[in-house]
Amino acid sequence: MVYQTAQHLMGEIRRLKAEKSVYIIAHYYQNGDIQDIADFVGDSYAMAVAAKNSPQDTILVAGVDFMAESAAILCPDKTVLSPEPTATCPMANSIEVSDILRFKRDHPEGLVVSYVNTPAAIKAVSDICVTSSNAAKIIEKLPQDVPIFFIPDQNLGRNIAARLDRPLEFFPASCPIHAQVTPESILEKKAQHPDAAVLVHPECDPQVVALADYVGSTAGIIDYAAKSDRRQLIIGTECGIFHKINQVCPDTELILADPVLVCQDMKKITLEKILNSLQTMETRIKVPEDIRVKAAVALEKMIEYASS
Repeated sequence: MVYQTAQHLMGEIRRLKAEKSVYIIAHYYQNGDIQDIADFVGDSYAMAVAAKNSPQDTILVAGVDFMAESAAILCPDKTVLSPEPTATCPMANSIEVSDILRFKRDHPEGLVVSYVNTPAAIKAVSDICVTSSNAAKIIEKLPQDVPIFFIPDQNLGRNIAARLDRPLEFFPASCPIHAQVTPESILEKKAQHPDAAVLVHPECDPQVVALADYVGSTAGIIDYAAKSDRRQLIIGTECGIFHKINQVCPDTELILADPVLVCQDMKKITLEKILNSLQTMETRIKVPEDIRVKAAVALEKMIEYASS
């Protein structure tokens, strides 16, 4: 059967997920119609917690590969589906296990703090995971006298180091989307909209962060927008976030900091692919048990530190 409209697709997805008892988790960077058919929408940290607490035994993750892996790591007894397993993150794939082992060899007392935007094999050799929403809180709880290797987003790492006034070692990688937000683009938009507040993600360059009225995760940006009395907001993160902000403050004008802020990997996931995944119950995401057990320690520690 061919479904001609998004509404038809969404209706069939809702029918199948209820029939097969599938819990759909989506990231804020997904297209709006995908967010609308999800049972839970959040940032990478909230998605990990939602997977762990899923009320159903089958989870479909509408996000890039490391997000589906995190669900599989935390939920070994559940079936985890990815509607598009080639949706990935170039930054996450830029670091190798050998880079971490080299640091551990040179700094046996050091700690490896791994951004959740990493493959399972990287999490497995990390001491603790973090997300943009909890990285500063977690690092603040770590011993002050040990070297910390923060991987792989150097912009996020530099912004946290400045915020905590604490030296960190970085890996030379950055989010290809947030790296395209420049001070020039922010200043240009600010000149065009002088009354607008500037909200950016901490994966942006520190020079961009210095120009912002608010710096935070996707969930943090949405929360700030909902509470702000500003009627114009310049947004420095992926464009998918507009869907939720428009829902919580429909009278606010949203200005994307740069038109290039579109994650093509996130956008690989479509309603058609989600429907096909529900029909076929593929692709199932599995993490080798020896890697899963070690990676789970780093993820569980993140959840523990972030919630305490």
